[in-house]
Amino acid sequence: MISRRTFGKAVGRGAAAASAAAFSSACSAAVSGDPRHQIPPAADRAKAQPARTPDFGALKQIRAGVLNVGYAEVGPAHGPVVILLHGWPYDIHSYAAVAPLLAAQGYRVIVPYLRGHGTTRFLSSRTFRNAQQSVFALDIVALMDALRIDRAILAGYDWGSRTADIMAALWPERVKGLVSVAGYLITNLEANKKPLPPELEWAWWYQFYFATERGRLGLERNRRDLARLVWKFNSPTWAFDDATFDRTAAAFNNPDYAGIVIHNYRWRLGLEKGDPRYDGLESRLARRPVITVPTITLDGASDPFTPPGGGSSYRDKFTGRYAHRTLTGIGHNVPQEAPEAFARAVVDVDRPRR
Repeated sequence: MISRRTFGKAVGRGAAAASAAAFSSACSAAVSGDPRHQIPPAADRAKAQPARTPDFGALKQIRAGVLNVGYAEVGPAHGPVVILLHGWPYDIHSYAAVAPLLAAQGYRVIVPYLRGHGTTRFLSSRTFRNAQQSVFALDIVALMDALRIDRAILAGYDWGSRTADIMAALWPERVKGLVSVAGYLITNLEANKKPLPPELEWAWWYQFYFATERGRLGLERNRRDLARLVWKFNSPTWAFDDATFDRTAAAFNNPDYAGIVIHNYRWRLGLEKGDPRYDGLESRLARRPVITVPTITLDGASDPFTPPGGGSSYRDKFTGRYAHRTLTGIGHNVPQEAPEAFARAVVDVDRPRR
């Protein structure tokens, strides 16, 4: 794992040769397939965790679309852009160790809080607190426009994977490359009406909980305890400490957090309506468009939501340059559990190794 000292060098001095060499060596050891390239066992990884995880420091804010977006930024101002997208119930700190690794390679790294999280706020109290899948992608388009970014590498997991996938599918001209944990996550509302095998339905327990008024109240009142439970379930081998969780849990104090989370999961189940203005986008997404940009997909082998078959279940949805990597001993929150492997994927999708 990246140390506090390495973090300081990466953010403060950029791409030093020693940092780049250490990054390359560490990342090469993170990809499964070769017995020499396995993620260390959970017990060893827990011992290797630094006493304190790197932090982003002061955040930035910018008006973008219907939001005032809070985001972290590290790396050279004129470097190629990487946008890292978090999931639920997580926040930008899933990338606290990934971002400096990429900054040391010369990338300008931007890590925004999604709507309903952290310091991101709606500009108007009258705006519909919409959380259908297309609006998250529109938020990132607006953010790129506000920052005058034409193209970027997009990388994410969970909600972040879905958002990055949608960007790559609908606006490929804005996406230089894609890193997507769990592959093709674009929601098809019709397909979501069909039941899954019971063991997979069980893994999605909180979706059904949130479909009830009791679940909405439970999220409002117990947001921290519920998130901690989900972390443990999603990442059974990750020995995170209280400080790591508390830092992220602060992002759930956003006044729109519960509303956004509830609407997102109810919309997926067809229990809440989206905004009719985006019906055209959702119709395009319902046709399951292929993704043509260079892509690397990642799966954590210990992720309870990972489909079997090493990415084979979604391989046909990626028609451009493509690679898949399964990370042994890693759960759902891939960038925080395996930052070197995640950063390596970003670099490789941009500059494939010969």
